[in-house]
Amino acid sequence: MRDNGRVSVYRDDGIVLRTQKLGEADRIVTLLARRTGRVRAVAKGVRRTKSRFGARLEPFTHVDLLLYAGRSLDVITQAETLRPYGEPLAADYPRYTTGTAMLETAERFTPVEKEPALRQFLLLVGGLRALGEGTHDPRLVLDAYLLRSLAVAGYAPALDECAICGTRAPRPEPEPGGDPGPMAGPEPERMAGPGPMPGAGPTPGAGPTPGAGPTPGAGPMRGAGPMRGAGPMPRAGAEPGPGRDPAPARQTARAPGAFRTFAISAGGLICRSCRAPGAAMPSAQTIALMSALMSGDWPHADASERRHQVECSGLVAAYLQWHLEHSIRSLRHVEHA
Repeated sequence: MRDNGRVSVYRDDGIVLRTQKLGEADRIVTLLARRTGRVRAVAKGVRRTKSRFGARLEPFTHVDLLLYAGRSLDVITQAETLRPYGEPLAADYPRYTTGTAMLETAERFTPVEKEPALRQFLLLVGGLRALGEGTHDPRLVLDAYLLRSLAVAGYAPALDECAICGTRAPRPEPEPGGDPGPMAGPEPERMAGPGPMPGAGPTPGAGPTPGAGPTPGAGPMRGAGPMRGAGPMPRAGAEPGPGRDPAPARQTARAPGAFRTFAISAGGLICRSCRAPGAAMPSAQTIALMSALMSGDWPHADASERRHQVECSGLVAAYLQWHLEHSIRSLRHVEHA
């Protein structure tokens, strides 16, 4: 007798990414499943008016499916709606286009069929839920989803160190008012933190180290302190301050711009010595916004200015498509929404 083998039937839940017509009444459904990953399956007869579950297999829908494995495409035999994320998005064009871009991105990040991608699935569910609730700006939700998807795939942009040489950069904490230029901002104070260590003469040669108790008393006998201090004292109103050399002050002034360069091809922020032609020069608030979206600091992200959100979206979209080596067509509609 011929052995026909067993029919492989399995159950899984997932988000419908897109659909396409097949024949006269069937439809190919692409979905991102929780355990199976990206699956392409055939839903037979769902385009007929009397179909039992045709309306459940629409994009943005979280469904529970019963499928059996076919030769080339699986076949859907049962579908139950868990949550229709598309219902609140259909009446809001900006949120709808944002959700479409998220679905397309999720498909691009799962190129291999039936390869488990649980973290990408959970990110997509969380992003669609945030869009449906409407508590945050759609642009911010999309950028947060794209940045975290890049991080899950191993393409997270370097935001706190040079992407080429690994030099650590101070976390930018710009003041709420105003947009500091590439050579100004609050960073000089923090960049000056490591500066005084090598540049402060009295600290490395402290009194106890060179000699015993009488040595500190002999300090004024050298006359070095008063003679060096005589020059800066008349210029006490200058920015470097009394007792500080102008050279370290110039070094400090140049330091903030060292980590204001964002190179997409390099993988994020780069320092001045590694700067490449064509790199972008985003503001400190934009870099801080990207860090907030990566870490989930929504109070900071919601309070950001519109211009910084637009600049952040442009950098994230360009960074995503560069490392995916594929364009996301839905992003063009998001920009015009």
